Amino acid sequence: MPRKGMRSVFMKSSSPSPSNSPSRSSTIPPLSPRHTFSESLMEENIEIAQSLITKWDSNSQLSEFSNINSLFNGDRSEARQYLNSVKDLQTAMHYFISHNSSSENLVRAQFLMQTAMKRLEKEFYRILSTNRESLDPESVSSRGSTISSLSDFEEDLEDELRTAGESISEVERVSMAAMADLKAIADCMISSGYGKECVKIYKIIRKSIVDEGLYHLGVEKLSLNQVQKMDWNVLELRIKNWLNAVKIAVKTLFYGERILCDHVFSASASIRESCFTEITKEGAMTLFGFPELVAKCKKSSEKMFRTLDLYEAIINLWPEIESIFSYESNSALRTQAINSLVKLGDAVRTMLTDFESSIQKDSSKTSVPGGGVHPLTRYVMNYITFLGDYSEILADIMADWPLTFQSPLPESYFPSSDDDGPFSAISVRLAWLVLVLLCKLDGKAELYKDVALSYLFLANNLQYVVNKVQSSNIKFLLGDNWVAKHEEKVKQYAANYERMGWSKVFSSLPENPKAEISPEQAKSYFKNFNAAFEEAYRKQTSWIVPDPKLRDELKISVARKLVPLYREYYENHRVGLSRECGSESLVRYAPENLNNYLSDLLYGNGGGGSISSSSSSSSSPSRSHGRHGR
Repeated sequence: MPRKGMRSVFMKSSSPSPSNSPSRSSTIPPLSPRHTFSESLMEENIEIAQSLITKWDSNSQLSEFSNINSLFNGDRSEARQYLNSVKDLQTAMHYFISHNSSSENLVRAQFLMQTAMKRLEKEFYRILSTNRESLDPESVSSRGSTISSLSDFEEDLEDELRTAGESISEVERVSMAAMADLKAIADCMISSGYGKECVKIYKIIRKSIVDEGLYHLGVEKLSLNQVQKMDWNVLELRIKNWLNAVKIAVKTLFYGERILCDHVFSASASIRESCFTEITKEGAMTLFGFPELVAKCKKSSEKMFRTLDLYEAIINLWPEIESIFSYESNSALRTQAINSLVKLGDAVRTMLTDFESSIQKDSSKTSVPGGGVHPLTRYVMNYITFLGDYSEILADIMADWPLTFQSPLPESYFPSSDDDGPFSAISVRLAWLVLVLLCKLDGKAELYKDVALSYLFLANNLQYVVNKVQSSNIKFLLGDNWVAKHEEKVKQYAANYERMGWSKVFSSLPENPKAEISPEQAKSYFKNFNAAFEEAYRKQTSWIVPDPKLRDELKISVARKLVPLYREYYENHRVGLSRECGSESLVRYAPENLNNYLSDLLYGNGGGGSISSSSSSSSSPSRSHGRHGR
């Protein structure tokens, strides 16, 4: 027999019988003691619930202080009783729905339940609104690991707070209590079928907190048109602000909100997801969409490093982004972050291509005075060394962007071919940029009419390139072999400078300085040496070698070859001319003075345009060299 039918039988049997009716015990079965006990227990549950619910009913005239006090302030034992009575009331409602759906007790219980839910809704709002500071995302996120073990709204929460003692601050104590209260109310309302009411309140209040936090971080919704119209200085300031804001927003604001939302609505996965998504979606889309707007702006080399900063920030925060926004309904946010990465990567590749093109298109025809380091060399190498600071990011961006050549290129200009590590792509790319620069410098060396000066120019610029590589992260990308090969190239340029710049001086002396020659020949050699040496001196006092080590190596190399050769000739032929009239003008330089004159060279000061004659017997230079530390 259906249970409804059974209820009708039992209901009829419990009604009074006429006096002339047969004995109850002889005509119908006895009442079920279990049923009577259950029904009376449910009625008792309703009575207990009514006393507490009425007490805290703000619309009831019997309520003494429901509009003044909070159910969850002070002694929280009554709040526990209240929540327990609601659970018991729900049990009673389920019982009467199953056993007697037309019972007045069911109507009474339903009315009490509505009243209780209104009260809990008010309490939920009060706790959220009055604890904005203690429940701010920063406070919640800083305690993320302890919140997961936070007790439900039971007696042991108070035990936890007492046990914690002075180890937690008052703000933390208030926050833990508020979170437990919110979870308890949410659990109660959700299980009672009133989840929508508390969810609506939660979304409104918490979204305002998240939006306010993003506003204070300077996160502003901008259109592509607005970003494109910004001056670079203004946009760069916004990028700097975003780089700071995104770290705080992800690690604190969104993380703290996810923790709080998951804790309060632990009873329902669907509610957790919908709440968190609605609260954070708008702000997160604005935050993660900004880098894409920047990436779509006009590309220029000056924007490269800020673009890399944006890419690096997202890639570093991606594990947190993926974890915090793990819900299916957050897929659009994850997609937005990925889209920003893709667009930023595309922008970096475009700017690298443009940078390479700008090197190749450099058309300046002005030579650097003295063969010094060209401005293009300084600019390109400074740019490349900065790129080296982003090697990990660039390796990620360039992983699927191989460099292709139309014709074979010398291996000496590239890292070792056996290096197939994660940085191989960026290593080859940077080596290629250096090669493009060096090729351009070869063309600029042709602007010098003096071949020796053109070689000095190449030596200076390649030495600058090598120094920049050795003093930066580029060294680890290009490798020791690359450095060694280019240092050898510097030596080749230096040797060519020496050969072309001093060939006339060396050829002005006889191949065998000890060979017997006539006084007239001796005079001729001295005259030729004087003319050649003075010409070289005049030129090379205006030439420059900025690198001290290279400058000293060049002068020492010349001195080691020239001074001994000249000394031999000087000592063998000076005496024969000493008695002739005007020999002082022929023998102008003592061997020991040549080093002093050579020391003046390659500083680019141009002050040594002439040489004062000195006596052949003089053992000291005819001009002061104190400025060079001698």
